[in-house]
Amino acid sequence: MTDLKTKSALTRTRLLKAASRIFAQNGYQESTIAEICEQAKANIAAVNYHFGDKQTLYLEAWRYAFSEELSRYPADGGVPRQASPEQRLAGRIRSIIRRIAAEDSYSFAIIHKEIAQPTLLLSDILEKEINPQRQEMLVLLHECLGHNANEHLLHYCHASIMGQCFHVLRLKQLQIAQPNRTLVIESQYLEDFTNHVIEFSLAGIRAIQTQMLSQRYRA
Repeated sequence: MTDLKTKSALTRTRLLKAASRIFAQNGYQESTIAEICEQAKANIAAVNYHFGDKQTLYLEAWRYAFSEELSRYPADGGVPRQASPEQRLAGRIRSIIRRIAAEDSYSFAIIHKEIAQPTLLLSDILEKEINPQRQEMLVLLHECLGHNANEHLLHYCHASIMGQCFHVLRLKQLQIAQPNRTLVIESQYLEDFTNHVIEFSLAGIRAIQTQMLSQRYRA
């Protein structure tokens, strides 16, 4: 019985890995159960047994990819909670970029495809899984900017940081779209770019702090 359970669990994992990779490459509509099963070395009956249908497999594949990425690259970037807000923000930026860039990471690419070809299937799961990460970033930005920062400013700063991080996603999408082509994001480039995003973002925050202080004194 144990061997059967182990075999079943391994089959489920292979399906999730193959599905996350194929959904990231093709999007939901263009991905087929047949292709996923072929790459996972499983049959369609296994998909029906473990997931029931393509929609559920799509949701579970995204959740699996997201969970695996966070386990490898924790959201805090390994920076302790007692560190300064700026250091903790740097850790979060580093984690996001590493999760996007990793060769076997697919959750951001799946979201990118979802934005281009909406299915609305991920709406609930993104609210539950992504929104807490977003809220933690907003709280951290509030710490960095100070109590005078309003909600609009926090969202602008968040969008600015994420926009920079998504540059790596565009490079990654080229890699996923052409799997037979060698297109590797070099580690030194990634490190230099990550440091740039951190420095640029912190400089922007300092400039906004100066502006808010100046406006307060003028008032």
